[in-house]
Amino acid sequence: MAVEKRRVRILSGMRPSGKLHLGHYHGVLENWLELQRDHDCYFFVADWHALTTEYSDPSGLRDNIIEMVIDWLSVGIDPERSVIFLQSGVKEHAELFVLLAMITPLGWLERNPTYKEQLSELKDKDLHTFGFLGYPVLQTADIIVYRAEKVPVGIDQAPHIELAREITRRFNYLYGDTFPEPQTLLTESPKVLGTDGRKMSKSYNNAIYLDDPPEVVDKKIRTMVTDTARMKRRDPGNPDVCPVYISFHSLYSDEETRRWVREGCTTAGIGCIECKRSVIPNVIERLAPIQERRRELVKDPDRVRAVLDRDTAKARAVAQETMEMVRRAMGLG
Repeated sequence: MAVEKRRVRILSGMRPSGKLHLGHYHGVLENWLELQRDHDCYFFVADWHALTTEYSDPSGLRDNIIEMVIDWLSVGIDPERSVIFLQSGVKEHAELFVLLAMITPLGWLERNPTYKEQLSELKDKDLHTFGFLGYPVLQTADIIVYRAEKVPVGIDQAPHIELAREITRRFNYLYGDTFPEPQTLLTESPKVLGTDGRKMSKSYNNAIYLDDPPEVVDKKIRTMVTDTARMKRRDPGNPDVCPVYISFHSLYSDEETRRWVREGCTTAGIGCIECKRSVIPNVIERLAPIQERRRELVKDPDRVRAVLDRDTAKARAVAQETMEMVRRAMGLG
């Protein structure tokens, strides 16, 4: 009799910022779709993490949560194969966060590169709070409360998982082996640039959203910046610095089309408008089934809430079991 192979547990989450765009799709969600095929996946809405920077105005959080989960379901994140849950609905995250905070040296948090970067970049927000400094401890709790074995991240996020591993090792050293050390699962994230050539971001107002109708997608791509050194139609261009080629032809065009664009651009045989026209239908076609599913889910938000409620209960059961182990290990009542 064949023995079913044990599925490795994966934990990943996203802050609820509302509707998602192509940067989220290619940077995170496509990887989740691949992982849920043969892993035990826990995907969570990180609403408490959102408060580390948006604590002064959480009024839009509730709507943003539903919008984001609608997008998850629309692209194919399957609640029959993955657990899709709300962080704040599992209070054990907070309990473990408090216990881990007791053993985490302050210096570990202060040397976190993201902490320093965001302090300098987000000058319009007051981030001198304990919650912002201590969010890696909460992140560690998010991971190990499910005894997750791997955490998918890009290379820039790898230091966060290493810090989680250090905190986990310290707990196991003090109280006995309780948690598996989470492993970094490095994932390749395609470079998706926005309409202005910068990283696609809601805050830059340069994003193409998963629910943008065809005419909006068409307009946004047609007005995208290209090779800024190509001033006139007769000037040859460089596809390797062109946001349209980097972010759209590389992801949506076949090899033959990419060769045609590269040759036409570098020899001035085609103009930027022709280059854009050739990829726009492919982007619209890729989004069509996602948008069809999305329209159905928007009509039935109770269905989305039901998924969250059911799966949050599943997650809570696992977290409660973990916390019983933690209390025993620490000798708590």
